[in-house]
Amino acid sequence: MAAAVSLTVVPWQSAGAALPQTMRAAAIDKAGGPEVITLHTLPVPRPAADEVLIAVHTAGVASWDVYVRQHPEDLKHSHFPLVLGTDGSGVIAAVGSQVQGFKRGDQVYTYSWDNPNGGFYAEYVAVPAKLVGHLPPGMSLRDAGAIATTALTAIQGIDDNLHIKPGETLIIHGAAGGVGSLALQFAKLRGARVLATASGEDGASFVKRLGADAVVDGRQGDIPAAARQFAPQGIDAVLALAGGDSLGRCLDTLRSGGRVAFPSGVRPEPKARSGISIIRYDAIAGPKEFERLNTAIIAAKLQVPIAAEYPLTDAAKAQERVETGHVLGKVVLQIR
Repeated sequence: MAAAVSLTVVPWQSAGAALPQTMRAAAIDKAGGPEVITLHTLPVPRPAADEVLIAVHTAGVASWDVYVRQHPEDLKHSHFPLVLGTDGSGVIAAVGSQVQGFKRGDQVYTYSWDNPNGGFYAEYVAVPAKLVGHLPPGMSLRDAGAIATTALTAIQGIDDNLHIKPGETLIIHGAAGGVGSLALQFAKLRGARVLATASGEDGASFVKRLGADAVVDGRQGDIPAAARQFAPQGIDAVLALAGGDSLGRCLDTLRSGGRVAFPSGVRPEPKARSGISIIRYDAIAGPKEFERLNTAIIAAKLQVPIAAEYPLTDAAKAQERVETGHVLGKVVLQIR
């Protein structure tokens, strides 16, 4: 028999209303293309003792959401209907009896991969409190909803895996995307000199505005030549956010003892090279991780580029936009 869960409940905005029994959610009933994402009416999840219920304001839409739509069987907690989405922001509507550090009405953002209670393409989501962070001072719910996964991936790539130091030279391969646009700003915060790869004139202008010291077209440009001009003694580190032949050309520019870090999901993965350290990593969410991220967000005066915004009813269109590619920043769903 399941243990009873004590809840403190607060509605979204309206102080006189009770927590609803049902909610709108964009979910799938089978794997497939964007067309399998449809609007469902589902029960509002009830948080366990160590969880919080969040009234979702903004949800991120990313390539890993597309992957889940195509391969839901890869999730441990896969079941239909499956609500998509791995991150977002909102206001705490209920807290489990064991939760500390959060209360109803708190503005938060969170990243939860393979969440047993379903994803963030919904009006409500229940997640473990240990995966939730308080909103950084001065940041909007819209911006925070776009960055929980991408910002954790970015800061942990720069700090925990590459250990970037002031004055070092860094290539961010795929600097115009959701992770890259934030990693670029964190790298500059740490004092790095950044050579960014981006495609097209709009991509080049975009990363320049975010602080890149130099830019080379990641698809058609001469990356080794640009790197030799940028760092004649060789590049210190590469943050690889895209794969392919162009990534190999980035790695060709590293000095002996150089470092490479790439988040899981980059394909094909970079191959081992003599004298080069290559690290694959996954973003980690937790109280300390969100506290450190918030400190960096404030120090960097982080800009959150949002390339496109869709209502919950257009979740399929949002994923189509992601699949089209050449997204400068992040695509989001505006839930409220």
